[in-house]
Amino acid sequence: MSSDFSLSEVQSVAATANSAATQHPQSPSSGHHTFYGVLAGVSSAHLLNDMMQSVIVTIYPLLKGQFDLSFIQIGAIQLTFQFTASLLQPMVGAVTDKYPLPYATPVGMCFTLAGLLLLSVAPTYPLLLLAVALTGCGSSVFHPQSSQTARTASGGRYGLAQSLFQIGGNLGQALGPLIAAAIVLSFGLSGRPHVAWFGLAALLAIVILFRVSHWYARHLDLRRPKRRGGARRYPPALVRRTIGILFILMFSKFFYLSSISVYYEFFLIQRFGLSAHVAANLLGVFLFAIAVGTVIGGPLGDKIGRKRVIWLSILGCAPFTLALPYVGLGWTVALSIVIGLVLASAFPAIIVYAQDMLTHRIGMVSGLFYGFSFGLGGLGAAVLGILADRFGIDFVYQVCAFLPLLGLLAAFLPDVRPPEDNVPARTADSKTPAATRA
Repeated sequence: MSSDFSLSEVQSVAATANSAATQHPQSPSSGHHTFYGVLAGVSSAHLLNDMMQSVIVTIYPLLKGQFDLSFIQIGAIQLTFQFTASLLQPMVGAVTDKYPLPYATPVGMCFTLAGLLLLSVAPTYPLLLLAVALTGCGSSVFHPQSSQTARTASGGRYGLAQSLFQIGGNLGQALGPLIAAAIVLSFGLSGRPHVAWFGLAALLAIVILFRVSHWYARHLDLRRPKRRGGARRYPPALVRRTIGILFILMFSKFFYLSSISVYYEFFLIQRFGLSAHVAANLLGVFLFAIAVGTVIGGPLGDKIGRKRVIWLSILGCAPFTLALPYVGLGWTVALSIVIGLVLASAFPAIIVYAQDMLTHRIGMVSGLFYGFSFGLGGLGAAVLGILADRFGIDFVYQVCAFLPLLGLLAAFLPDVRPPEDNVPARTADSKTPAATRA
């Protein structure tokens, strides 16, 4: 351990948190009952939300041809979308920690609906930027509030709940390119007005979110015991260092994912001569692999520990990313599937890991990490667009291949456990605090 904190400090803080939890025990309902219907609702809304967002990425080849855009301008569109999608998330999360706003999510989805409709008809590049900004604003409200709802409905199975929530988003990201290829790209440069059909998905999401919000408004008491018992569990210096490491790991993950999600179609078209329609379908295959990896990551973290999942998922995909720029089409598709499976398992583990460390700031943590992931994706898209214009798409993939090696930093993470794991029976092993057990 570093000189910023000592073993006795960790034991003292953990003992204080345990005492608070004893004074305010969880009710059986909140501690043991998992509301799967609610989790299905937020996951379904996440599917629809991210499916609509993925349409923006999928039609980049269409927009590039229709407006004669450079890669830098494509990167600016992605930056605008992900900047607005990330900017408000920590603020929304911090506000909902103090003042729950159950019905904020359907209101936010109305911004997404407006953005999609404008995207389908925008006649100029500035209006394209406005359209994706509106869609991003809807996302910035949806993610922190829905993540908080999923944790509230988890019944203590936080990793499972986070994976179920995220699998909806990943499936939506995978389905979006396939559906957009069928109803938008198949019409060529005249297909952009068909983006408006995705407005029906926004309307369905609004209905679902109204029902989920109604449940959440009636069960706000399930968060109060967690907040009363959610005193600081770890020294501030340890928290700051750990969050910093998590941000670096998020940087490696999402910068690399930007290189695929935004530029994978262009890479396949340029390197292998594929059509935009086929490239969009292969992008969908990669995104489906991400969805499967997300399902695995959360429950696996519940079972073997978040730290191990984070370590294995980020560092473990490095051999595959290093090989990807130098292989043929078949191996490119196969390696992209493996990369998606392995790398995606990290995100639910990172989110729940941070929530377990800061149990009194669930909304802020959720908004911060979702917002940071969106912001990194947008920044990555802009930076990689400059590199692609200057040095070519192949160079982008050769450079990004080294990013997963930053996963070595996971060795410096403490082994954070959920609050329930910090109230063990008095056994010989119980003297070891949760932050230091392997």
